[in-house]
Amino acid sequence: MKKLFAPLFLTALALAISACDKSPVAETRPPLAKVRSEVIATAPLSVNNELSGRVVAPRVAQVSARVAGVVLKRVYIEGSEVKQGDVLFLIDPAPFQADLDSAQAALRKSEAVALQAKLQDQRYAELIGINAISRQDHDNARAAAQQANADVAANKAAVQRAKLNLGYATVTAPISGRIGRALVTEGALVGQGEVTPMARIQQLNPIHVDLTQSTRDLDNLREAFRAGELQQVGKQQARATLIRDNGSLYPLPGKLLFTDVTVDPSTGQIILRSEFPNPDYDLLPGSFVRVRLEQAVNKEGISVPQRAILRDSAGIAQVLLIDADNRVQLQPVQLGGAQNDRWAVTSGLKAGDRIVTEGLQHARPGEQVQIDDPTLPLAHSTDR
Repeated sequence: MKKLFAPLFLTALALAISACDKSPVAETRPPLAKVRSEVIATAPLSVNNELSGRVVAPRVAQVSARVAGVVLKRVYIEGSEVKQGDVLFLIDPAPFQADLDSAQAALRKSEAVALQAKLQDQRYAELIGINAISRQDHDNARAAAQQANADVAANKAAVQRAKLNLGYATVTAPISGRIGRALVTEGALVGQGEVTPMARIQQLNPIHVDLTQSTRDLDNLREAFRAGELQQVGKQQARATLIRDNGSLYPLPGKLLFTDVTVDPSTGQIILRSEFPNPDYDLLPGSFVRVRLEQAVNKEGISVPQRAILRDSAGIAQVLLIDADNRVQLQPVQLGGAQNDRWAVTSGLKAGDRIVTEGLQHARPGEQVQIDDPTLPLAHSTDR
């Protein structure tokens, strides 16, 4: 029996050893990273430039005394809205009223003299017809009548000037707008030998923003227009978005009014004036702002979601490009302006390219990825 079982035992042992040699732990591969992608397509894209500028009032009036006198009263409320013609200050009118009375009296006297000279000229005209007087006497009478008429005209002008000076004693607003603090007080002598500023009025709605742009940028735009790469936006359609100094966007859109025709020789820049509604006076003259100005349209523009952009240690923008084998590779791109949640791409991509838009942290350059259906929730792999 022992001889019978010995071969069987050895055979079983050999089979067991052989089975152990043929069943090692299978080497497992981690699953592919799941990503979502977007195929690049061209579409009309506005070309925006972010320019710096200052807020300026469209109309500014420096209220000054036009006659010399003592201020009796300030009528307006400082910081309030005034309309054109509203009374602002009252200057003592007594001297100007006296000048007017004197001018009117002189006018009446000259009118009486002119009437007398006229009648005498008429009588001499009758007498010269019968040779009762000499021609010299007649000429003298006619000259006296004309001189009297000239005196009347001069006195009428003096009366008119006296009325103007009396009117200037009541200082009114030359334009409508918001008026600032008073620069003089009651009892101050104004207009004595020099112009005396009394207040300042500024029109604030709408308001202007003067922007500066280098002539180099304008030349590049012109070359792109001539080459047909960009389409020019008309002034009436050019949109402007104001960015305040704290980074927030002004809620009301503006427009480009005109581009100046003179270049500043010291900076090589040119002025572009834009206009914005300012109903609540949120924008005040002198404020430093930035404006995103639409200056052109690229008919075949390319844009990518902002979340698809990676940056290397040098700050260069990159995207993850997916090839035909679903392998990803880093692709440097040059970015233009931001529009909503997308970046305009000026170079580095072409129509038909596929880029990773979600799951960038799990995709490694050179490795394959699995493109996930965007209608399904993105399941990120944690094994990588």
